[in-house]
Amino acid sequence: QPRVLDLNATISEMSKMLPRLIGEHIEFSFSPDTALASVLADPGQMEQVLLNLAVNARDAMPGGGKLTVRTANILVDESQAAQRPPMIPGKYVLLAVADTGCGMDAETRNHIFEPFFTTKEAGKGTGLGLATVYGVVKQSGGFIWVQSSPRAGATFEIYLPPCEKPASKIVDEINHQSIPRGTETILVVEDETAVRELASQFLRSAGYTVLEAGDGLHALELSGNFPDAIHILLTDMVMPKMNGAELAEKLTKLRPEMRVVIMSGYLEFSAETPRTGESRFIRMQKPFSRFSLLEQMREVLADSRETLGEPNSNRLV
Repeated sequence: QPRVLDLNATISEMSKMLPRLIGEHIEFSFSPDTALASVLADPGQMEQVLLNLAVNARDAMPGGGKLTVRTANILVDESQAAQRPPMIPGKYVLLAVADTGCGMDAETRNHIFEPFFTTKEAGKGTGLGLATVYGVVKQSGGFIWVQSSPRAGATFEIYLPPCEKPASKIVDEINHQSIPRGTETILVVEDETAVRELASQFLRSAGYTVLEAGDGLHALELSGNFPDAIHILLTDMVMPKMNGAELAEKLTKLRPEMRVVIMSGYLEFSAETPRTGESRFIRMQKPFSRFSLLEQMREVLADSRETLGEPNSNRLV
């Protein structure tokens, strides 16, 4: 759902949450161009682009470092465009995300935008997810370029065409009408603290009651001690002690009206074979934006009301 967007406003809003996601060992900074032109893009997709790049940067700096996000109005001439094929000369809005991490060699750079490509060990992450970033940028009419070398960090440059129309006000993007909201209770189970806290923060900001657990055993304990309804179990798939599907099977036997959303990354999506009964659980791809998470929750709750024969006033169309 593309709209005329103030990219600075979208990044500023995400900047409130990114430091928690990347950790205290990484210094975060945002340098906006105060006269930045508007772009035509989906705000939720741009959030996902920023989250993907931030997660990759974090993983490239396990010992700490700096993550810098910058915006600027750029005029690309013919010689500069020739260095970044298939870019064409012209005016662009630049979004640059730079880290001081381990960097990449030429062979890795040649493959990073391929689906399911990753430099991480099996079970050690969700994949780079840069195919999603590439798709969003191309859908928005832009270009993406990466500069990197071993031990010299990486800079991802996203060039989006400027839009002559004035951007929608940031209040239109963050007010109660544009963000799907709710008052239900959601149990979030995720062993990676930063991801769990970020998802919980997204949900609480939209009005939900959130219970947090770092593994399946803790989730079972929380559920057993919680006297009221738990409307959704939002759980990671790959966790120590008990995976998400096993947890969901146990909890739905105790709480049959509870809906289940299983979070999985790119590699987990491609490698896992659903077991009997698991296909009834909804899958959600990580990393996710605030918009995509909240929309998914409303859709699941709307489907739940239809199943129970209740009127549905919150269904997204």
